[in-house]
Amino acid sequence: MPPHPENKIFLAEIARNAMISHDLEPDFPPQALEQLKNIGGPAPSDGDLKEMTGLMWCSIDNDDSRDLDQITVAEKLPAGQIRIWVAVADVDAVVALKSPLDLHAQKNTTSVYTGVQTFPMLPERLSTDLTSLSENENRVAIVIEMVVEADGQISGSQVYLGLVKNQAKLAYNAVGAWLEGTGHLPPAAAKMPGMEAQLRLQDEAAQKLRALRHQHGALDLQTLQPRPVTQDGVITGLQLETQNRAGQLIEDFMVAANGATAFFLTQHQFPTLRRVVKVPERWDRIAAVAGELGEKLPAEPDSKALSDFLTRQRQKDPLRFPDISLTIVKLLGRGEYVMETPGQPPVGHFGLAVRDYNHSTAPNRRYPDLITHRLLKAVFEKKAPPYSPAELSDLARHCTQPENNADKVERQVRKSASAAFMAGRVGEYFEALVTGAGVKGTWIRLLTPPVEGKLVQGVHGLAVGDKVRVKLITLNIEQGWIDFAKVG
Repeated sequence: MPPHPENKIFLAEIARNAMISHDLEPDFPPQALEQLKNIGGPAPSDGDLKEMTGLMWCSIDNDDSRDLDQITVAEKLPAGQIRIWVAVADVDAVVALKSPLDLHAQKNTTSVYTGVQTFPMLPERLSTDLTSLSENENRVAIVIEMVVEADGQISGSQVYLGLVKNQAKLAYNAVGAWLEGTGHLPPAAAKMPGMEAQLRLQDEAAQKLRALRHQHGALDLQTLQPRPVTQDGVITGLQLETQNRAGQLIEDFMVAANGATAFFLTQHQFPTLRRVVKVPERWDRIAAVAGELGEKLPAEPDSKALSDFLTRQRQKDPLRFPDISLTIVKLLGRGEYVMETPGQPPVGHFGLAVRDYNHSTAPNRRYPDLITHRLLKAVFEKKAPPYSPAELSDLARHCTQPENNADKVERQVRKSASAAFMAGRVGEYFEALVTGAGVKGTWIRLLTPPVEGKLVQGVHGLAVGDKVRVKLITLNIEQGWIDFAKVG
């Protein structure tokens, strides 16, 4: 008997097949599992470590996250500056270079989160336990220490190994609601004397960092990515992941930490694996989008002008802003990894408006971060880099493609999950926005539920941004197709 189309198991099969078709490994090879059996515990806490377990560290992540890559803490300095620390799990101490687990991680380069099944880059015994900065556990970590000035500038930074302990496991939604004044202090924070003031101080530092980045032209984009909600194996809803103040706090700290690690390696004359978004080649198309909305952008790429345009659009038309954001994201082009050597002009990250940027804060779920950690530890130990520039160049090219493939897998499963959720609603009517109109077809987004699909009837004369009433006429769960007809 074939599985019910709404059954989570059916979607998991779609996810697994999508992994294979995009050249990703859904399973750990036998050699990696054998290596896992012989790992007795977390990274040993002997050696030259800075004792930091007494600080008020906390993690802020998704409600259901157990692979805690980083924890944060802050301290007010006498001159009004704020010292912040970001501690990142030392995965390399457990997963040795070129070991079977490392080779599998290098193959996929990232964990893949489909909403119905997660394909972790490292086994859960590591990522959610032995190499996770779990609550109330002493763990070895790479610590990035930074001083934030009143204007948001980072006036100094250090990177070293430390021994840390997560004092409170917190979640974005609860902390964000509290910071925004719409919720109470989470119980895990309330039970810790001083944690309320600590979170306020971290938020203050993050707001300073964010304000300065936006002055430099960091882009504030918002795209809609519904996640399936399941109960007893059946999809019961689609939930939009919305960013809040707590998510911004962690994002701002991670951008700063990733910049500090890139700077640290360059200062020590080490090559780096950078994450870059180049100056967009299709700037004329971006300017044309702005022109259609009554705005004018400079003739040459200008991240500050684009940032200001996006801010005005968010304020003017929040309903359509996610669709504008998605258009801009596509025109900016994908991020990629590149190898840079000391003295080489940095490519930078156009979207974040930063020059020095690598990935170093999520080694449990992203392989480039593990590469960066190995470079950092070579500096600590006064050894030669563990990778030659040629090897880093090859790894940069390699890491870019599987990450793009992982995005395709996640997108495919989101579409299939949306189709499964809508399977019983063929013939129903919905209000929608036109999000795309071109030679490849006309696309719409329902206002509720948050489902995207193709308009296959009644497309004549429609333009992006138009509101339409539509009828769901057909769908295909395996392919993720959802087709509508315009009515009225």
